[in-house]
Amino acid sequence: MLSPAVGGMPYRIYVPNSEGSSLDVIDPGDPAGPKVIARYPVGLNPQHVVPAWDLQTLYVTNNQGNSLTPVDPRTGRPSGPPIPVDDPYNMYFTPDGKQAIVVAEALGRLDFRDPHTFALRRSVPVACGGVDHMDFAADGSYLVASCEFSGDLVKVDLRTETVAGYLHVGGKPQDVKVDPAGAIFYVADMVHNGLHEIDAATFTKVGFLPTGPETHALYPSRDARYLYVSNRGGITNRGSVSVVDFTSRQVVATWPVPPPSTPDMGGVSPDGRVLWLAGRRTSEVYALDTSDGKLVARIKVGAGPHGLCVWPQPGRFSLGHTGILR
Repeated sequence: MLSPAVGGMPYRIYVPNSEGSSLDVIDPGDPAGPKVIARYPVGLNPQHVVPAWDLQTLYVTNNQGNSLTPVDPRTGRPSGPPIPVDDPYNMYFTPDGKQAIVVAEALGRLDFRDPHTFALRRSVPVACGGVDHMDFAADGSYLVASCEFSGDLVKVDLRTETVAGYLHVGGKPQDVKVDPAGAIFYVADMVHNGLHEIDAATFTKVGFLPTGPETHALYPSRDARYLYVSNRGGITNRGSVSVVDFTSRQVVATWPVPPPSTPDMGGVSPDGRVLWLAGRRTSEVYALDTSDGKLVARIKVGAGPHGLCVWPQPGRFSLGHTGILR
């Protein structure tokens, strides 16, 4: 189910090293095992590698460097000069592809920009601290973003590009994913060690599901039956992945990642057989077999690996982050 738009793009793992201001490129299909095949300098404090809406370019969001580094996924190399952008902690694209949304966490706003030139069109200030991750309603009419420092969620109407409301959930909310039915937004919480369940129709909290220490990132399985939840592991660095059944809304498996491990952001392989996650505090990347959770590779990378991108991915267009496709 790969789009013709990604034809000729090699399967690679792109790892932004936040503390090393570099981008590592991993070849997962090397006969001797997955390995880093290139390292490129990028801007200061890169946080995520974000696929463009049209699937043609990857962008490294250099948070403190106030820039985006474009990468050509056909060559796996940076493909042009840095693009000036204020405080790009994270970046998304509206479902219609008409807007890029730069998450300016330190500035407390969502910047709506041209998706090609990244010229600023509109800034939407948010009255909550640490805005960083989001997902979109099934009909594309609004988004829900987490504010990790204040323990809030913010709902933004995409038709008017204005804040439609806030919901206080407490803790330290992180990644956000809507379920395949568009009915529930799952919100990871690193303090409460689990998932807030938010009703998409009413924007109210309807449940909480415990998973593991420092619950952080959320990725659906390729068949959309399960949600993979990375638990960074707390002070003992004993990370794990929880597997949540979307239908029952229950944890059906827990996969420990051999310590020390701090699984963070990542993505699922194009064929759905491998879950790739950055080891945030261990300067590693982990590859887990999605049939049983077994660790099949552990690759050393640069310092502070964060929002790694698995590319290419099946889908028609990208909503950004580390690869949310529809």
